Amino acid sequence: MPIINRASELQAEVTEWRRHLHRNPEILYDVHETAAFVEARLREFGVDEVVTGIGRTGVVGIIHGRGPGERTIGLRADMDALPLKETTGKPWSSTVEGKMHACGHDGHTSMLLGAAKHLAETRSFNGTVAVIFQPAEEGGAGAAAMIQDGLMERFGIDEVYGMHNMPGIPVGQFAIRRGGIMAAPDKFAITIKGRGGHAAQPHRTVDPILIGSQIVGSLQAIAARNANPLQSVVVSVTRFEAGTTHNIIPDTATLVGTVRSLSEDVRDLAETRIRQIIEGLALAHGATVEIDYERNCPVTVNHDRETENAIRAATEVVGPANLDPDVDPSMAGEDFAYMLKSRPGAFIFIGNGDSAPLHNPGYDFSDEAIAYGVSYWVRLAEQRLND
Repeated sequence: MPIINRASELQAEVTEWRRHLHRNPEILYDVHETAAFVEARLREFGVDEVVTGIGRTGVVGIIHGRGPGERTIGLRADMDALPLKETTGKPWSSTVEGKMHACGHDGHTSMLLGAAKHLAETRSFNGTVAVIFQPAEEGGAGAAAMIQDGLMERFGIDEVYGMHNMPGIPVGQFAIRRGGIMAAPDKFAITIKGRGGHAAQPHRTVDPILIGSQIVGSLQAIAARNANPLQSVVVSVTRFEAGTTHNIIPDTATLVGTVRSLSEDVRDLAETRIRQIIEGLALAHGATVEIDYERNCPVTVNHDRETENAIRAATEVVGPANLDPDVDPSMAGEDFAYMLKSRPGAFIFIGNGDSAPLHNPGYDFSDEAIAYGVSYWVRLAEQRLND
């Protein structure tokens, strides 16, 4: 079955919602105007209950079907933007300096609103659909905040599903995999404390730049020599700060970086080895170190049965030739992982075509994907609540 007719009919309206949200991006939990827009649309649709303030600024809409089913399926979209200056030049470009929807959350929110409108009109399912609009996905753990506010228990959610656009996958295609689909995105900051002095007398110093350089190289051994080569891990140093001029060896140096892993075992291994390598090299050179290691959201792990549910719904929309059921995992992070630890569910990628990459100032969500996303949500909800 192709995209549903109602999704095609809603295309222009959902596109306008999407472009409105794109013009007015908000960051992290400060998504008050976006949440108000979502709340207003849900009330216009006549959903049975609209609850705000879940996870500080999250919104949940409850839609009961015509039948008396007891199950509730949760469908989640994220609402927040990123602190980037947009360079697309589109007529609907951001009007807020230094903020833009560079990850497509404007599209995610709009597609779920379109599905909510259709589901509230038809109600051709048994049980309940909870449409979940989450703040602070971009590093703010908004999913965890909503869960801590009782999201799953309050609304009796049995299964939960998420969706994210993916540049490089053609519009009209979906991709998914069982198990780990997105990585745990941890981060670290290291301060190396040596002893500064004249660059012409390095023997009188403890050079933090030399130590830092050795740390950068040695950290690569974690992936190359410590982790199982069949299991993925990425350790990247992304900032190295030290010194003020050409003839002074500084007292301190700072390294900042990220660790990406697709299993908790490898995640534990990486943190342990990072600490051992840094502390060992500092000791060998007579320096001291401070390590600030922060674990963020866990690995995004799709459950087997729910992945099959997602595959079935996507296949009905685009056909088997346009669905990749075993896509390579992404080493980017996604805090929908918290929801998948709380309830069984699955996370799927929807094609955004040949666009700029995510988190790029030239990125824009493809409005051509809207009808496919709306159709997927509707098919998934109806299938799960009519089985």
